[in-house]
Amino acid sequence: MYKSSEDYGGGEMGKEGKKQIRGIKIQSMNYAMIAAAAVLYVILIYATIQASVRYRRMMDATEDYILCEKDAALVREGSDYLTEQVRLYTMTMEPEYMEAYFEEKNVTRRREQALAELGGYRTSQEAYEYIHKALDNSNRLMEREIYAMRLIAQAKNYDLDSLPEEVQNVVLLEEDERLSSEEMIASARNLVFDYGYQSAKELIATNTEIFLDAIMKWTRDRQMESASSLEAIMGRQRICISILFVLNTITFILVIVLIVKPLQIYINCIKAEKQLEITGSYEFKYLALTYNDIYEVNAANEILLRHKAEHDPLTGVINRGAFEHMKQLLKTTADPLALLIIDVDKFKLINDGYGHEVGDKVLKKTAKMIQEGFRARDHVARIGGDEFAVIMTNCTEELRPVIQEKIDAMNQKLQNPDDGLPKVSLSIGIAFSDSGFPDDLYKKADSALYIVKENGRCGCHFYDEND
Repeated sequence: MYKSSEDYGGGEMGKEGKKQIRGIKIQSMNYAMIAAAAVLYVILIYATIQASVRYRRMMDATEDYILCEKDAALVREGSDYLTEQVRLYTMTMEPEYMEAYFEEKNVTRRREQALAELGGYRTSQEAYEYIHKALDNSNRLMEREIYAMRLIAQAKNYDLDSLPEEVQNVVLLEEDERLSSEEMIASARNLVFDYGYQSAKELIATNTEIFLDAIMKWTRDRQMESASSLEAIMGRQRICISILFVLNTITFILVIVLIVKPLQIYINCIKAEKQLEITGSYEFKYLALTYNDIYEVNAANEILLRHKAEHDPLTGVINRGAFEHMKQLLKTTADPLALLIIDVDKFKLINDGYGHEVGDKVLKKTAKMIQEGFRARDHVARIGGDEFAVIMTNCTEELRPVIQEKIDAMNQKLQNPDDGLPKVSLSIGIAFSDSGFPDDLYKKADSALYIVKENGRCGCHFYDEND
C-alpha cells in the first residue's frame, strides 16, 4: 500500500511546531502550510481521477470499435452466406441449399441482429448510415436471388406448395414464362453470377468498409480528445507539485524523494520517448501506469495503422504500395537481385466457378506457399488481384536451378491439393539484375511471364535478351 506525505513525518513536523519562539509561530506557519498542502493534494487526487476517466473513455472507444467491427463482419458474412447458398442452389438445384438460405433469412438473421446491436453502440450517425446502406443493398439483392430460385423451381416443375412462401409469391415475367427449362436454369444462374450481381456485392462490401473507416476515424478522434485532456491534467498536476515543493521546502523533505525526483525521471522518459518508470508516490505511480497504458495503446494503434498501410489484408504479404516503395529503396543498392512476377493461372475461373470465398482461400494458400518457399530475407508482395511478386536480394543467375526447383515444387503442390481447394498453377517470369533495381527490371520479368503464358502456363521462364 502506498503512503501519503502525511505518513512520512507529518507528526514530527507538528511537534516541532509546538516549540515556543518569538515572532511568527512555526506551528501557525506549519498549519498554514499543511492546509495549503491539503488543498493541493485534493487537487492532485481529483486530477488523477479525471485521468482515469479519460483513460476509461479511450478504452471504451477502442472496445466500441472492436464490437462494431465484429458486427460489420456479421453483416458481410450473412450477405455472403446467402450468396453462397443461392449460387449452390442454382448450380445443384438441391432443396437443402434453398432451406439453408431461408433459415439464414428468416431465423438466424445475422445481418439484422448485427444492425440492431450497432444501433445501441456509441457510434457516429454517419457511420451507422453506411452499414444500414449495406444491409439495404443486401435486402435488394435478395429479391434477385429469390427470383432466381423461382426460375429453378419453375424449370424443375417443383410443387409450389412445398416451397417457401417468398418463392411462391414471386411472379415471373412473361418473357421468362416462355423460356424452356434449360433457358430458365441458365437465366437463374446468370442472375446470381453476372456482372450486375457482382457489382451489387461489391457495393455492399464498399459500404461496410466505409463504415469501418468512419468508425476508425471516430474512435481516433475520441482517443485524441481524451489524450489532450490527459495532457492538460498532467500540466495542472505539475503546477500543483511545484507549488507544494516551494511551500514545504523545510517541512516536507521527503517530497523531494517522492515527487520532485519522479518528475525529473518522467521528463527524461518523455524526452527519450519511452514509458515512464513506476516510481515515486502513489499518485505518480498511478499516473505513470495510466500514461504507460495510454502509451501502449497509442503504440499498438500506430503499429496497426502502419501494418494496414503496408500489408495486403487478405494474404498478409506486403501490398502494391509497399512493393513500389521497396523498388525505390533498392534502386540505389549495388547488390544483385532477382525479380519474380507470379500469376495464378485462370484464377477468374475459380472465382466464377467456386465463389470468391474459395478464391480468397486459394490466394491466401498461394501467398503462404510463396513465403515459405523462398528465403526469409526475400520480399513477397501482392501487386494485383491474382498477381504476386518476389524480390530476391543478393541473388545472382547462379541460383537459376534453385529457383526453378522451388517453382516446380510449388506447382506440384498446387496441382495436387490435399485441402479440398481446387487445383491451380503458377506462371512466373524471372529477371536478374547485377546491381539494384533498374527501371526496366519489371518490364523484363513481365516479358518473361508473357512467354510462360503463351506456352501453356504452369511454369517459369528466365528473361533472356534474345527472346
